[in-house]
Amino acid sequence: MVKEELVKRSPLRILERSIHGEIGRGHIGVIAARKGTGKTACLVHIATDQLLQNRHVIHASFAERTDHIVRWYEDIFAEIAARRELDDAMVVHDELIRHRVIMNFVQSEIDVAQFIRSLQTMMTDGQFAADLIVVDGYDFEHGAPETLCTIKRFAEEHGLAFWFSASIHRDDPRIDANGVPVLLSPYVDSVSVLITLRAESEFVKLSLLKDHDRYVTEDLHLMLDPRSLLIAERA
Repeated sequence: MVKEELVKRSPLRILERSIHGEIGRGHIGVIAARKGTGKTACLVHIATDQLLQNRHVIHASFAERTDHIVRWYEDIFAEIAARRELDDAMVVHDELIRHRVIMNFVQSEIDVAQFIRSLQTMMTDGQFAADLIVVDGYDFEHGAPETLCTIKRFAEEHGLAFWFSASIHRDDPRIDANGVPVLLSPYVDSVSVLITLRAESEFVKLSLLKDHDRYVTEDLHLMLDPRSLLIAERA
C-alpha cells in the first residue's frame, strides 16, 4: 500500500469526522485516562499519522525517562507498516525520523516561558518548522491553568496544534457538571478537544467529551488495541 492510501484509510479519519475535521492549528487536544491505559500510545499514533502526511512533529516529554519514546514510535510504525503492507517501508521510516524531534523537560525545573522559548529555539535556530507538538507526562495536578492559556496563545500565534496526555487518579472518579474529570476542570476552557480512555475487557475505549464549543458524551467507535498499540475502528 502506498503512503497516501494508508493515511486515507487510517481510523484516525473517524476521529476527525467526529470533531468536524482535524483539531486545527491554534488548538489544544487532551487525551485523559488513568495511568497505564494507553495515553502515550494514542499520542504517538496521532503523531505518526501526521508524520505520514509529511508534517513536522515535536514530541515534548515531561516523563522521567525518554528512551522508551523512540521505542513507541518504532513499534507503532512497524505495526502500521506490517498491517497495511506499506510499500518502501524503510524509506518512509527514514523520512518520518527526519520530520520528528524529541525534547525532554523536567516540570519542576522549568516554567511555561522557558518551555515555549525552548520550542521557539528549536523551530527557529534549529530550522524545524513544526506543525504539531505532542506533550506527554505533563502533571496537571501540579500544573497551573495559566500555563495552558499561555500555550494556547502560543499555538494561535504560530499556527501550531497541540495534543497533551493527562493522567487521572484511579481513586478519584469525580466529574464536573459537563462530565469533565475534576482534575481538568480548571484547564478545560483552553482545551478544544477532550478525549477519555477507558479500559474494557479486551480493549481500551475512546470517548469524546468536548468538541470545541460543545460538551458531549460520544462513543467514537474507536479503540486502542493493547496488543498492537494502535487505534482501531471498533466493530
